[in-house]
Amino acid sequence: MKHPFHLKAVWNGGRNSEGHIDVGGLKTTISIPQEMGGPGTGTNPDEMLLGAASTCYLITLAAMLERSDITPQDLTMESEAIVDVTNNVFTYERIMHKPRIVLKADATEAELTKAERLAHMAEKSCMISRAVAGNVTIETLPTIVTSGLNMV
Repeated sequence: MKHPFHLKAVWNGGRNSEGHIDVGGLKTTISIPQEMGGPGTGTNPDEMLLGAASTCYLITLAAMLERSDITPQDLTMESEAIVDVTNNVFTYERIMHKPRIVLKADATEAELTKAERLAHMAEKSCMISRAVAGNVTIETLPTIVTSGLNMV
C-alpha cells in the first residue's frame, strides 16, 4: 500500500525573500535561515529535515516501547543537527537524538535494558533515518530513568 503526501509551495522573489508551504497539518512561512545569511522568517529546510527525523524517531520509539509492553511515564527528546558550509557547499552532516525515557519506579533491570536497546533500534527502523542513510550521520544518545536510577 502506498501513501501519497502532497505539498504546495509559493516563493516570492529572490534568495532573501520568503515563501509559504502547505502540506497536511503544516502551513508555514519558509526562508533561508539567518545563520546562512537569509532573513530567518518562518522555518527552513534544515529545521524541517531535523523535525522530520526527530518526529519519525520519536513516534517509532513510542510504538516499539508499546509493542514491548513498556509504558513510559514520560518520553521526551532533544535533537540537534549540524550543517557544514565549506567553500559555499552546504552539507547536512549529522543529527543527534537525545531521548529521555522515564519508566515507573518499580521498573525491572530487564525493562531498563530493553528500553535502552529499543531507543537504539528505533533509529534503524525510522523511515526518515533510512531515507538519509549514507548521507547524514545519525547518533542516538538515550537516557533511561526511574526514580533514583539512571542508565546512559
